[in-house]
Amino acid sequence: MSETDSEKPHVTDEVKEETDLRLTYRKGENFEEWYSEVVVKSELIEYYDDISGLYILRPWAIAMWEILHDFFDPEIKKMKVENCYFPLFVLKPHLEKVKDHHDSFDEQVAWVTKSGETTLETQLALRPSSESIMYPYYSKWIRGHRDLPLKLNQWCNVVRWEIGNPTPFIRSREFLWQEGHSAFASKDEADAEVLEILELYRCIYEEYLAVPVIKGTKSEVETFGGAIYTTTVEAFIPNSGCGIQGASSNCLGQKFANKFEVNFENQNGQKGMVWQNSWGYSTRTIGAMVMVHGDDKGLVLPPKVASIQVIVIPMPHKDADAQGIFDNCSATVKLLSEAKIRAELDSNNYYSHGRKCMEWEMKGVPLRIEIGQKDLANEQVRAFRRDNGAKVDIAYADLVEKIKKLLNNIQQSMFDVAKQKRDECIQVIHTWDEFVEALNQRKMILAPWCDEKEVELDVKERTKSEMGAAKALCSPLDQPEILEGTKCFASGKPAKKWTYWGKSY
Repeated sequence: MSETDSEKPHVTDEVKEETDLRLTYRKGENFEEWYSEVVVKSELIEYYDDISGLYILRPWAIAMWEILHDFFDPEIKKMKVENCYFPLFVLKPHLEKVKDHHDSFDEQVAWVTKSGETTLETQLALRPSSESIMYPYYSKWIRGHRDLPLKLNQWCNVVRWEIGNPTPFIRSREFLWQEGHSAFASKDEADAEVLEILELYRCIYEEYLAVPVIKGTKSEVETFGGAIYTTTVEAFIPNSGCGIQGASSNCLGQKFANKFEVNFENQNGQKGMVWQNSWGYSTRTIGAMVMVHGDDKGLVLPPKVASIQVIVIPMPHKDADAQGIFDNCSATVKLLSEAKIRAELDSNNYYSHGRKCMEWEMKGVPLRIEIGQKDLANEQVRAFRRDNGAKVDIAYADLVEKIKKLLNNIQQSMFDVAKQKRDECIQVIHTWDEFVEALNQRKMILAPWCDEKEVELDVKERTKSEMGAAKALCSPLDQPEILEGTKCFASGKPAKKWTYWGKSY
């Protein structure tokens, strides 16, 4: 046994004496308040004065955003997508061109109307999305088939002055995202890119954030304004019983090309309009990860997105070789860092051991290593897993290999646990009564549907409540078989597809 078990004071008592890092709310009892508290105490965000819906993203959050960027950006460059940057401001005449596609933006658009005390001749909007900023220039740059495909992406911020209940990361007035905008000569090329991008979004959620998602298409009601179809990676939050659109990849068809006259001349000298796509994921990814994995101690980070994967803490009790322990900890960090493991030393002498442990638990660091006098004598370290609390002694000679295996195991285990919890919330139904019962139990519902807009709108109307109405989350690309005679759960008409339904963020 290490002295970390037998000699350290009780963690809760230490922390209570120094500063209260404990969460007031419990995830299983008051999920919304728990979430709001954990994103602040884990130092992901800070509220920005008294302006509802605006948040400061602190380094702990931005580090995760950068890791996702470092995966995604090289992948889209392999697809010959180029990065660019367009201004934040949208000319009012350009925005009005897409008004019939973006009715929902009307109340969300923030306008700049003055410079100092001078009223601007032309009102400028802060971009809610960039179609109306970028596509006038696509029209200028695309003339013939040699100019295609044109595939651009920008990493930027957008502003949507939400009127609902703002939630950090999930729904805010300003957020970070990447938005890709592509133009092709044919629909086949556009269709292929939609699915290629969607697979990258699946990788972000499942392979980095350890959050299970369903690849699917949105209903007509939920399709992105101006698109002919929208694909999504749809996640589900068991504790709230709500779905969440993780990212979308849209085929815009020729609707925007028509509005902005994005035309080209093909190889035969014939005039035509381009086929366009738009696709994006945002800092919403971080919020979904927190909701799925967090617990009553704070964040639980998958190793692949943790900026610190291993925190090393010296344990120099009285009569111990304090300098030897500290040197060993420093050497451990160096060894792990040289092996491309993101490790850091907690050399803070002002906080007790209990305070340190609770802080790193709150921030969700996947592995905590402690080294004391007995560990030094036994040429070992003691490692504690954040995801399940398990501890293991690791011989120093095997340290790098064992830590890598542990981190890989944590990553996979977090996904497996999250998928099991998500799958336990999925309920297959066939009738309206079964639907209502499953909805009241906060399930993700898989139901046969006739795929009619009026029926979906009727479902929304019939399920209105304080928690919001139920809607079609997505129709999975991997469709279960529709048996002959299967009826739509809501209308009784012949079913055309299986669709996931539920409440949604």
